[in-house]
Amino acid sequence: MAETKNNNGLKVLAGLLGVILLATIIYTVSLYQEKKKNEAVLTQEKELVVADLESLKSEYDKAIIESNKTNEELVAARDNIAKYIDSVNAMKADLATLSRYRRQVSVLKKEREELLRQVDSLKQSNTMIAMQRDSTFVELEKQTVFNDSLIVQNTQLAEAVERGSALNLTQFNVDAVRERSNGTLRSTARARRTDKLKICFTVADNVIAEAGDREFYIEVLDPQGNVMGGTNTKTIEDGPTISYTKNTNFYYENAALDVCDYISNYAGEFQQGNYMVNVYDDALRLLGTSRFELK
Repeated sequence: MAETKNNNGLKVLAGLLGVILLATIIYTVSLYQEKKKNEAVLTQEKELVVADLESLKSEYDKAIIESNKTNEELVAARDNIAKYIDSVNAMKADLATLSRYRRQVSVLKKEREELLRQVDSLKQSNTMIAMQRDSTFVELEKQTVFNDSLIVQNTQLAEAVERGSALNLTQFNVDAVRERSNGTLRSTARARRTDKLKICFTVADNVIAEAGDREFYIEVLDPQGNVMGGTNTKTIEDGPTISYTKNTNFYYENAALDVCDYISNYAGEFQQGNYMVNVYDDALRLLGTSRFELK
């Protein structure tokens, strides 16, 4: 009877131990499954944090490319995010750390919005400056064209005034004369009777010419084509040079003026043949030519 009771007690104890073991196994499995579930959730959260950081970095990369020049603040922010990505990838996921990085992502998003706003404002400002600069260049080009046009017009006007103010001859006469003993002069066509050449010309009136002392140059060519008294020369800078027989001076007051001068034959008697007389102004511009013959 006692033996039966002992056997029953052992059976009860064995049953209790079995129940406890089963409960332990179930609890252990439950803990393991909970751990795996938590690890999966943490891994997913970690991936979401990395994805958010990658998205922020990508937006910074795009903003840096779109800006025409390197923005140091954008580059620094992007590099800082790259460091966060490396840290999250390397860390062992836990709830506290992930929460901290989640908060940091929110801060970085706000910082990105502010930086991009500043970049947009700077781009708009640069665009406005570029438009103003282009507008200024256009105006400068217009002004340059206008100034060039004025210069051309002024040059043409100056040339016109210079041409208009140049003196001209209305009459030009050359007469071979013989001087009598009483000092009077008489025209002649004979070379051996000629003592002088009387050269007269009339300077036309010109209201825009400058009044004052003027100097004309008389060039007499003998029958051989030599300049009589041709040791005198006159040169205009960057202009022509002439040999002349005599220079004649007069005072011009814008009204028509008769001028006469006399040329003697410094070499002796005048030769027979054809002569030519030229008159030049002080700019060595040929004003008139006359030809005559001495027999």
